[in-house]
Amino acid sequence: MILKILGAFIAIFSFSLLIEIPRKYLFLAGIVGAIGGIAFVACTDLLQMGTVLSSFWSAFTVALLSHSFARIFKAPVTLFLIAGILPTVPGAGMYRIVYSMTLEDTAMAGYYLVQTLEIAGVIALAVFLMDSVFRVFQKGWKQNSLKY
Repeated sequence: MILKILGAFIAIFSFSLLIEIPRKYLFLAGIVGAIGGIAFVACTDLLQMGTVLSSFWSAFTVALLSHSFARIFKAPVTLFLIAGILPTVPGAGMYRIVYSMTLEDTAMAGYYLVQTLEIAGVIALAVFLMDSVFRVFQKGWKQNSLKY
């Protein structure tokens, strides 16, 4: 488990270098990715959740941290979100779809296609939900600050 988390941190840190995130945010982006990896591993291994539900909670955690870090460090949310969401993206599922298609195993290709679309959908849902929550609270904070 520790090796998976360390691997997620190194992968996100390296990916952040590749997409040219400013140097002062590289470590933070790695932290977001590592915590997203922790959430995924904890849900799958410890809580025995399925891949789709684990992906949702991982993406939800990454979105929460991304929005929080963006406000704390006064940076765009996407700096942390794009890099941090990487461990949750169903790349292996996409590979399995193509591999099953090359073997002409349409049943497995269909299974992996549905699973990959479900994971992509729950990632988008988690990001949307967290974005909505932060927008609602941001409006509430602005209205309360105007009253005083």
